[in-house]
Amino acid sequence: MKVPVSDFLASQKPEIKRLVGLLENQFAYVSVLGTDVSGKSFTVRDKSSSVSNIPLEERGFVARVYTNGMYYEYSFNNLPPGGADKLAETIVENAKKSAEMAADIIRYPLIEEESATISYHGEVAILPNSMASAEKLARLRAINEKAHNLCDVLVDLIVTCTTAAVSKVFISSKKDLEQNYIISEAAIVAVVRRDDNTRYFYTSCSGLKGLEILDELESKTAGCVENAVKLLDAKPMQAGEYDVICGPDAVGIIAHEAFGHGVEMDMFVKNRAKAVEYLGKPVASKHVTMHDGAKSASHAASYLFDDEGTLGTDTVIIKDGILQTGISDLLSALKLGETPTGNGRRESFARKAYTRMSNTLIRPGNDKLDDMISSLKHGFLIESAESGMEDPKDWGIQCMFTSAREIIDGKLTGNLYAPVIMTGYVPELLSNITMVSREEDGFELTGAGGCGKGYKEWVKVSCGGPYIKTKARLG
Repeated sequence: MKVPVSDFLASQKPEIKRLVGLLENQFAYVSVLGTDVSGKSFTVRDKSSSVSNIPLEERGFVARVYTNGMYYEYSFNNLPPGGADKLAETIVENAKKSAEMAADIIRYPLIEEESATISYHGEVAILPNSMASAEKLARLRAINEKAHNLCDVLVDLIVTCTTAAVSKVFISSKKDLEQNYIISEAAIVAVVRRDDNTRYFYTSCSGLKGLEILDELESKTAGCVENAVKLLDAKPMQAGEYDVICGPDAVGIIAHEAFGHGVEMDMFVKNRAKAVEYLGKPVASKHVTMHDGAKSASHAASYLFDDEGTLGTDTVIIKDGILQTGISDLLSALKLGETPTGNGRRESFARKAYTRMSNTLIRPGNDKLDDMISSLKHGFLIESAESGMEDPKDWGIQCMFTSAREIIDGKLTGNLYAPVIMTGYVPELLSNITMVSREEDGFELTGAGGCGKGYKEWVKVSCGGPYIKTKARLG
């Protein structure tokens, strides 16, 4: 079913177009982004259930105008009394005051746009509003009960499902863009306990989907509980350097943290990214090709246009181990003399646009997973990721994984180690990659959760890849 347009944005669009026309009499560049994002989050656990609005719910507009070498922005929820005429007067007055006070602000060239009129409607199997809240909670409760029937050491099972209907319009003198799509994510957290030993395992699914995601989540229930129980017998990891094979979930965290934040080009402008020194140089082994972009995959971070009206792209960041380029928002690209990649994203219409990742991934290779495992004398298979962080200035990286499965003489021993922390220097970690699996052996992305710029400015991202073999420091 096609995702419908926002009634709110549709009703406001004619007056927004008139606002753009009025402002063009005063400014060399004018654009307005309109957003309408709504959704619900449903949670069921053993002794409770809840329904809440999604954290990133928003409805409003941001106008951007060019004056005195600067871009001034003005956000608003609705057109005020007096409509576009009154609002245009307010924006002109505030922009001129801002220009007078901004003596040391970075100056930018004028945006040169190409004409585009495009409308995009995503499609899902089951629209979220076609199912009542009580029925959604009942579906989640059934998953909870199914899990308890599988295991007698399960002390809690948390099941969540979140859907977000995203509608955006972008209007300028040359562009009339519209996009409507639905992002859904669902997850299970199984908490188990034996004596004083408590462990948990997390699994999720996500994407440009509707409530059909509930069937996908239910199919993961048994595996989630089984993995949680296995963790009760996990051994502590002994710190050291090991040969490791990382699965798609773990590869996604590595790609996101290793070369995602490090190639955000607003950090180039601020001289806060080491990657700028390595453009055109080797930063990984020849087996590594890495992409980011709204068109790099069809997943939770795919879109027609970003929050500055730039159409989404597929950017090759690393090709055969050589760092090709970074990703950029529009203003950073203007300052650096680069072509924008469509990665200008806002937490909301009332927040600044930054360079942000979208779908970040490592491309599949030609190796068989069985051959990769059999090639290890002693090492680990890491498949489930938890979190990560990096330092774009110095290229340090730290990734946390739920567990690691031991490999000795090319075979899985059945021994499990947990938790697992991977640390290292990004180019060293990526240069150690010697094998990359075929797509048919497992190539996946995950988009549950979000990404912050530092500690704030949250946006939806996805990341993933195939299996890789490398050498890394674990602890």
